[in-house]
Amino acid sequence: MQQVIANILKKITEFLEFVISVMLALGIILLCFRIAVSLIHIPNLEVWPNYDDLLENCFNLIIGVELIRMMYYHTPDTVFEVLLFAIARQIITDHSSIWGSLVGVCAIAVLFATRKYLFCEFDISDAIIFRASARVKSINTLLGINIPYENNDRLMDVLIRSLEAENQVPRVGACAYFTDVGLRVAKLHNEKISRIEVIRSIH
Repeated sequence: MQQVIANILKKITEFLEFVISVMLALGIILLCFRIAVSLIHIPNLEVWPNYDDLLENCFNLIIGVELIRMMYYHTPDTVFEVLLFAIARQIITDHSSIWGSLVGVCAIAVLFATRKYLFCEFDISDAIIFRASARVKSINTLLGINIPYENNDRLMDVLIRSLEAENQVPRVGACAYFTDVGLRVAKLHNEKISRIEVIRSIH
């Protein structure tokens, strides 16, 4: 019951994120039209938008677009791009201090180093433990995932089949990965799999 409620709340938050993304997209579109109509004023530095205004507003619009992608895709890459554009905007539009620009450049270098050495190909969104005898069809429906299965396969059947295909021994910690989900042996009882952890990916 608790898992059903959690799944309902997850769907509600996804819907709210969708609504917010739509509103943000509409606002960005309207601002794009406003800036496009005002481009004739750029040569006049006394009237909005001059070149600095245009540069700053375009960066803001790009950051808004990346925010929409971040809310929709939920991946580390989209978070990285939002932070990258936000820092780049600060460096390019703010000419107050060379030290501020230096800090911004260092921050970008740290972001790229983090992306290169710390990002994983399979990032865990949440992990839930089920009985190995649970039916895959029910798990797919409950969690909104797509574990490939045949007929009335149990989680144990799918996991053992995948492990055997990769020549792995079923032991605690052994994993099998699919498109958007992974299965991990969480517990053994009398040398048989009794609990399986279902790992949903956000990559």
